[in-house]
Amino acid sequence: MKTRFSSITAELISQRKSVHELCRQFTRSPSKGNLKRLKALFHSCGESVFIEYGFHIDYGDSIVIGDRTFINTNCTIVDAAKEAQGNIHIGSDCLIGPNVQLLAVSHDMKPSKRLAKANYADDIIIGNNVWLGGGVIVLAGITIGDNSVVGAGSVVTKNIEANSFYAGNPAVKIRDL
Repeated sequence: MKTRFSSITAELISQRKSVHELCRQFTRSPSKGNLKRLKALFHSCGESVFIEYGFHIDYGDSIVIGDRTFINTNCTIVDAAKEAQGNIHIGSDCLIGPNVQLLAVSHDMKPSKRLAKANYADDIIIGNNVWLGGGVIVLAGITIGDNSVVGAGSVVTKNIEANSFYAGNPAVKIRDL
């Protein structure tokens, strides 16, 4: 369910600046210490999670990552502030390819309403043992079922069934796995 919120409050701007600086530090020096500081931002982070350099988030406190998940270079997660209820849940044993974007925040489609600069947050839920190929874009409100694969360059605009291979723009089901 979409939640409306304003991201231009002084508190949220300050929080984003702080988180962005930590992401920049991690990109410049993807050390174990900087990775530990990055993981501490998340609502929860499982064991043996590996994140490559070039990782970008806005807040982090609504992100949950399961065990043994690998996030490749230049992953961008546009997450919402915790109070906006736009959670991102990445299951265990996932493979997130390079340049993947998880976009849990959107804006009004109607031009006159968009002038208010409101944001809308909706959950993104990625099941266990999911592989998102390089350059995949996942939009707000999407659930990707366990054991699924999304082909490189796909744009996910609708939910993905478990044990399925999807690809394309928009992503469509290619076959069962």
